[in-house]
Amino acid sequence: MEQTKALNALEPYLALTKSATSPRAAADLVTQATSNPNTYVFAELLQAPQIQSLSQTPEYAPYLQLLEIFSHGTYQTYAAAQTSTPSLPALNDAQALKLRQLSLLTLARNPRNLSYANLQTSLGLPTPRAVEELVISAIYAGLVEAQLDPRNQTVHVSGVAPLRDPEPNSIPSALAALRAFSARCETTLQDLEAQVTSVREAAVSRAAETQAAAQTQAKLLDEQRRAELSANAARTLGAHDRDSGRLVDAAIARLRGGGGGGGRAAGAGAAGLQNRTGKRGSGSLEAGPDYVDEAMDLDEEDPDEGDVGQGKKQRQSRRKL
Repeated sequence: MEQTKALNALEPYLALTKSATSPRAAADLVTQATSNPNTYVFAELLQAPQIQSLSQTPEYAPYLQLLEIFSHGTYQTYAAAQTSTPSLPALNDAQALKLRQLSLLTLARNPRNLSYANLQTSLGLPTPRAVEELVISAIYAGLVEAQLDPRNQTVHVSGVAPLRDPEPNSIPSALAALRAFSARCETTLQDLEAQVTSVREAAVSRAAETQAAAQTQAKLLDEQRRAELSANAARTLGAHDRDSGRLVDAAIARLRGGGGGGGRAAGAGAAGLQNRTGKRGSGSLEAGPDYVDEAMDLDEEDPDEGDVGQGKKQRQSRRKL
């Protein structure tokens, strides 16, 4: 965005070079372009034939040198050139501010150059306050992204606009720097890919371990449930067997009725008597011995009585019994 804006600001001066047929007009064009607050790149203007022709005129050749300093030099370069070239044009306020701003872009490439003391010396500023004002103007112009640190007397730059023209014969060194940077990027990418592969393998291994642990836990829980079911079934069956045994023992005890053969015969007689009279249940084993005795006494009296009426009374008494 800054480059587009700077190129658009330079376009009118590129158009004027076609009409700058005299060295004086070309020199004035250099002064106007370097004084404009929106022009920060000058490579195309520097390559114009009318501007390059200034080198053939000793009077105006310093203007070509001044444009070269604005294109890829610094304020220190200008100060050194004034010593070797006394005829170098003096800077007006707009030119001095712009050259210092462009020099800040070059110095910002190395954080060691950004202390207040170093910037004050490199940019020809009188006080640290002047350094801060210059940095603030560069920030508002969109040339740098920076923060002032008055406590530590330094400037922290986080971004620099690509508005400096490359120096002559600087392309090979720039290509070498780019190749080295590309090699470092490739090495970093390879390291990242290796780390990603390692992380993925570790994740797969952890997932397999988690799945195996879950399967083992499910198997153990299933075995425990089966064991509990078997134990419950065994306890239920044992209780049922004990109840059945108690019932059988109780039935046997009732059947025995107290022991010997005489008792079993008496019980059978009582059962027959109850079946005839219909006053007790047909299968009862609890007939009392008194009923049996009475029946036997009545049967024994039948042969001794000859009277028919007396026999009928006895039969009636049996029916009642």
